[in-house]
Amino acid sequence: MAKHRVETGRFQTARTAVIAGSLTLGAVAVGAGPALAAPVSIPGVGNFDIPGVDANQIPDQFKAKPDAPLGFNFTPSLPTPGRSQAAGTVAAGAAQTRIGDPYVYGASGPNAFDCSGLVFWSYKQAGKTIPRDSYGQLGGGTPVSLNNLQPGDVIIYNGGGHAGIYVGNGMVVHSSTEGVPVRKVPLHNPGSIYAARRY
Repeated sequence: MAKHRVETGRFQTARTAVIAGSLTLGAVAVGAGPALAAPVSIPGVGNFDIPGVDANQIPDQFKAKPDAPLGFNFTPSLPTPGRSQAAGTVAAGAAQTRIGDPYVYGASGPNAFDCSGLVFWSYKQAGKTIPRDSYGQLGGGTPVSLNNLQPGDVIIYNGGGHAGIYVGNGMVVHSSTEGVPVRKVPLHNPGSIYAARRY
């Protein structure tokens, strides 16, 4: 991992434009307007205050609960882990919410990440602390074969120099390098797989 400079302006502008434009909820598209704001709950993702939307425009299944936190901060609805993989499932879901965020060397969220910082942050959202760097992530957890991967398994590439999080269906979410935002790619795309670990 090489040291990279921080880029923030264009990513924040793009995110603001997407949020200000519209949000598609199932088959209902809601447009933004200037003066209203309605709380929306997206299952498994979190709660958001959508500007320009009247509460009557939001389908009942997406209406935020009155006691739920609002705003554009990620507030996942975390299941109570009944088995060790439940934390991995939550971590995989959390990683996918960061797709499009910028790569910043040494960052571990909430709005920018390096590779191991994204994995570390994702597990924090599941209430689990794992090692912060990719070599530590390689040394922790339980080894798992590539034939037995489950969402949340940490994939280590290039001898320990890069990490991503498996999200299922042969895909991994990772933060690779400066100028390339967090993205979901095929499992073998980021490089040579060295190991997989389950936390």
